[in-house]
Amino acid sequence: MTSLILNEYGMTEKRGVPVVDSRHVAEKFGKRHDHVLRDIQTAIQNFSEIGQPKFGESNFIPSHYRNEQNKKQPEYLLTRDGFSYIAMGFTGKKAAKFKIDYINAFNQMESFIKNLLEAKSDFPEFTDAIMAAHEEPKHYHFSNELDMINRIVLGQSAKQFREAHGIESGKSIRPYLNADQIGAVKALQRIDIGLIITIPSYEQRKGILEQQFLRIGQRRLTA
Repeated sequence: MTSLILNEYGMTEKRGVPVVDSRHVAEKFGKRHDHVLRDIQTAIQNFSEIGQPKFGESNFIPSHYRNEQNKKQPEYLLTRDGFSYIAMGFTGKKAAKFKIDYINAFNQMESFIKNLLEAKSDFPEFTDAIMAAHEEPKHYHFSNELDMINRIVLGQSAKQFREAHGIESGKSIRPYLNADQIGAVKALQRIDIGLIITIPSYEQRKGILEQQFLRIGQRRLTA
């Protein structure tokens, strides 16, 4: 799974896990990058010395970037736990604000990844269409499109469906749909693949899909 988003906080993903690069952390918190690298390397050494080397390996992933002279420079990709550990040492009101911003960014990225994985497993071509339609796809591009179809077919969003049926947050609702519902959702997704690319307007796509859903229902009644 390749990187999908690199926003102002340096959020991206690595092997399906949200991560932030150490350069953005240094920049946002007003620190020198070499000092942040030093803190990370010290943390990794400390984890090893206390018999927890896997924590360092899992949460501080060695990486690199190219500087203005196109030379490779070291950096780390930090998971949520890795970021939290390093950010504990950052104090002050400004630091507190950025900590909250990063917590929100991690939450958004986790939601993005969940929606992406669910969409990919359910219908890969649908996911590819959304990716192609947006230069920098955000998590809500997936959730909005999926829930538009859910509301047309089910009369409610996936979140509302989970709450109504006692389904754990984040789990796919597909196993809990009946055959007609699954068939209608998949049919609308197939139609939406072309609409996403050719019709930028959300409301226009919604109107077309609602008409198609009525036709699907009518065909079943007359079959």
